[in-house]
Amino acid sequence: MWRCCCAVWAAPASALRPEEAPMTQSSAATVLAEEDSNSIALIIRVCGEALAIPVTHVHEVIDPIPRTRVPRASSFAPWLINVRGAVVPLVDVRQRLRMPVHAANEGRVVVLDITLGAESFRLAMLADEVQEVIDIDPGAIESLPENGSPWPSNYVTGALRRGDDLILLLDPENLFRPEQAA
Repeated sequence: MWRCCCAVWAAPASALRPEEAPMTQSSAATVLAEEDSNSIALIIRVCGEALAIPVTHVHEVIDPIPRTRVPRASSFAPWLINVRGAVVPLVDVRQRLRMPVHAANEGRVVVLDITLGAESFRLAMLADEVQEVIDIDPGAIESLPENGSPWPSNYVTGALRRGDDLILLLDPENLFRPEQAA
Protein backbone atom coordinates (compact mmCIF):
# COMPACT_ATOMS: atom_id res chain seq x y z
CA MET A 1 0.00 0.00 0.00
CA TRP A 2 1.37 3.41 -0.94
CA ARG A 3 0.63 6.64 0.88
CA CYS A 4 0.14 9.97 -0.84
CA CYS A 5 2.55 12.58 0.48
CA CYS A 6 2.78 16.16 -0.72
CA ALA A 7 0.89 15.34 -3.91
CA VAL A 8 3.31 12.54 -4.88
CA TRP A 9 3.46 8.89 -3.90
CA ALA A 10 5.65 7.78 -0.99
CA ALA A 11 6.20 4.39 0.58
CA PRO A 12 4.86 4.01 4.11
CA ALA A 13 7.42 3.11 6.77
CA SER A 14 6.04 -0.45 6.86
CA ALA A 15 7.26 -0.91 3.27
CA LEU A 16 10.84 -0.03 4.22
CA ARG A 17 13.46 -2.61 5.09
CA PRO A 18 13.72 -3.07 8.90
CA GLU A 19 17.12 -1.36 9.05
CA GLU A 20 15.56 1.67 7.32
CA ALA A 21 12.46 1.98 9.51
CA PRO A 22 12.08 5.48 10.95
CA MET A 23 12.80 6.14 14.59
CA THR A 24 10.02 7.12 16.95
CA GLN A 25 10.13 10.87 17.45
CA SER A 26 8.16 13.68 18.97
CA SER A 27 7.56 17.06 17.44
CA ALA A 28 10.48 19.42 16.89
CA ALA A 29 9.09 21.78 19.49
CA THR A 30 9.05 19.02 22.12
CA VAL A 31 12.45 17.67 21.13
CA LEU A 32 14.02 21.11 21.33
CA ALA A 33 12.28 22.00 24.60
CA GLU A 34 13.62 19.11 26.70
CA GLU A 35 14.97 20.62 29.89
CA ASP A 36 17.17 17.76 31.09
CA SER A 37 19.53 17.60 28.09
CA ASN A 38 20.69 19.51 25.08
CA SER A 39 19.07 18.63 21.78
CA ILE A 40 21.00 17.70 18.67
CA ALA A 41 20.27 19.23 15.27
CA LEU A 42 21.66 19.11 11.74
CA ILE A 43 22.44 22.60 10.44
CA ILE A 44 21.80 23.17 6.73
CA ARG A 45 21.72 26.27 4.53
CA VAL A 46 18.87 27.10 2.17
CA CYS A 47 19.01 30.41 0.28
CA GLY A 48 21.70 31.61 2.67
CA GLU A 49 19.58 30.96 5.78
CA ALA A 50 20.81 28.57 8.48
CA LEU A 51 18.13 25.99 9.35
CA ALA A 52 18.19 23.36 12.11
CA ILE A 53 16.52 19.96 11.72
CA PRO A 54 16.32 17.66 14.77
CA VAL A 55 18.61 14.69 14.06
CA THR A 56 15.84 12.34 15.17
CA HIS A 57 14.30 13.05 11.75
CA VAL A 58 17.48 12.74 9.66
CA HIS A 59 18.00 9.38 7.97
CA GLU A 60 20.99 10.32 5.81
CA VAL A 61 22.58 13.06 3.72
CA ILE A 62 23.46 12.27 0.10
CA ASP A 63 24.91 14.04 -2.91
CA PRO A 64 22.44 15.17 -5.58
CA ILE A 65 21.09 12.27 -7.61
CA PRO A 66 18.98 12.16 -10.77
CA ARG A 67 15.40 13.21 -10.16
CA THR A 68 12.20 12.62 -12.07
CA ARG A 69 9.68 15.43 -12.41
CA VAL A 70 6.15 14.29 -11.60
CA PRO A 71 3.51 15.67 -14.01
CA ARG A 72 0.95 17.94 -12.31
CA ALA A 73 2.70 17.60 -8.93
CA SER A 74 2.70 20.55 -6.56
CA SER A 75 5.64 22.92 -6.67
CA PHE A 76 6.38 21.86 -3.09
CA ALA A 77 7.22 18.25 -4.05
CA PRO A 78 7.73 18.21 -7.81
CA TRP A 79 10.23 15.32 -8.06
CA LEU A 80 10.83 11.69 -7.15
CA ILE A 81 14.26 10.20 -6.49
CA ASN A 82 15.57 6.66 -5.99
CA VAL A 83 17.24 6.30 -2.59
CA ARG A 84 18.78 2.82 -2.27
CA GLY A 85 15.93 1.23 -4.22
CA ALA A 86 13.09 3.16 -2.55
CA VAL A 87 11.12 5.83 -4.43
CA VAL A 88 11.14 8.97 -2.30
CA PRO A 89 9.49 12.37 -2.93
CA LEU A 90 12.00 15.22 -3.21
CA VAL A 91 10.72 18.38 -1.54
CA ASP A 92 11.82 21.98 -2.00
CA VAL A 93 11.03 23.77 1.29
CA ARG A 94 11.79 27.18 -0.17
CA GLN A 95 8.17 27.75 -1.19
CA ARG A 96 6.81 27.17 2.32
CA LEU A 97 9.57 29.27 3.87
CA ARG A 98 8.90 32.15 1.43
CA MET A 99 12.25 31.82 -0.35
CA PRO A 100 13.10 31.82 -4.08
CA VAL A 101 12.37 28.43 -5.70
CA HIS A 102 15.33 26.11 -6.34
CA ALA A 103 16.24 25.54 -9.99
CA ALA A 104 19.77 24.13 -9.97
CA ASN A 105 20.79 20.53 -9.28
CA GLU A 106 23.42 21.53 -6.73
CA GLY A 107 23.86 21.18 -2.99
CA ARG A 108 22.88 18.14 -0.97
CA VAL A 109 19.82 15.98 -0.39
CA VAL A 110 18.73 15.36 3.21
CA VAL A 111 16.64 12.18 3.57
CA LEU A 112 14.18 12.45 6.46
CA ASP A 113 11.88 10.15 8.40
CA ILE A 114 8.64 11.93 9.33
CA THR A 115 5.83 10.71 11.57
CA LEU A 116 2.38 12.28 11.31
CA GLY A 117 -0.05 10.71 13.75
CA ALA A 118 0.21 6.95 13.36
CA GLU A 119 1.82 7.10 9.91
CA SER A 120 5.52 7.33 9.14
CA PHE A 121 7.06 8.08 5.77
CA ARG A 122 10.36 8.97 4.20
CA LEU A 123 11.01 12.01 2.04
CA ALA A 124 14.00 14.03 0.93
CA MET A 125 14.60 17.76 0.90
CA LEU A 126 17.02 19.96 -1.00
CA ALA A 127 19.68 21.90 0.88
CA ASP A 128 22.23 24.26 -0.62
CA GLU A 129 24.76 23.14 1.98
CA VAL A 130 24.97 20.77 4.94
CA GLN A 131 27.15 22.34 7.60
CA GLU A 132 27.35 20.44 10.87
CA VAL A 133 25.60 18.71 13.74
CA ILE A 134 25.31 20.78 16.93
CA ASP A 135 23.98 20.51 20.47
CA ILE A 136 21.24 23.04 21.13
CA ASP A 137 20.70 24.40 24.61
CA PRO A 138 16.90 24.74 24.94
CA GLY A 139 17.42 27.81 27.15
CA ALA A 140 19.10 29.62 24.24
CA ILE A 141 16.09 29.24 21.93
CA GLU A 142 14.37 32.54 21.17
CA SER A 143 10.74 32.87 20.10
CA LEU A 144 9.94 34.42 16.76
CA PRO A 145 7.63 37.43 16.74
CA GLU A 146 4.06 36.54 15.77
CA ASN A 147 3.81 39.48 13.38
CA GLY A 148 6.47 40.72 11.03
CA SER A 149 8.54 37.54 10.85
CA PRO A 150 9.56 36.65 7.28
CA TRP A 151 9.15 32.94 8.12
CA PRO A 152 5.81 31.22 8.74
CA SER A 153 5.55 30.52 12.48
CA ASN A 154 3.85 27.16 11.95
CA TYR A 155 7.01 25.81 10.23
CA VAL A 156 9.65 27.48 12.42
CA THR A 157 9.54 26.84 16.18
CA GLY A 158 12.16 29.37 17.22
CA ALA A 159 15.62 30.74 16.55
CA LEU A 160 19.08 30.37 17.99
CA ARG A 161 21.90 32.90 17.79
CA ARG A 162 25.32 31.42 17.09
CA GLY A 163 28.02 33.98 16.42
CA ASP A 164 26.71 36.22 13.64
CA ASP A 165 24.25 33.53 12.50
CA LEU A 166 20.55 33.28 13.26
CA ILE A 167 19.62 29.58 13.05
CA LEU A 168 15.94 28.85 12.45
CA LEU A 169 14.60 25.73 14.21
CA LEU A 170 12.30 23.85 11.83
CA ASP A 171 9.24 21.85 12.86
CA PRO A 172 9.41 18.91 10.41
CA GLU A 173 5.94 17.55 11.20
CA ASN A 174 4.27 20.82 10.23
CA LEU A 175 6.68 21.69 7.42
CA PHE A 176 6.04 18.40 5.61
CA ARG A 177 2.34 17.95 6.44
CA PRO A 178 0.76 16.86 3.10
CA GLU A 179 -2.57 18.68 3.40
CA GLN A 180 -0.69 21.97 3.57
CA ALA A 181 1.05 21.47 0.23
CA ALA A 182 0.27 24.29 -2.16
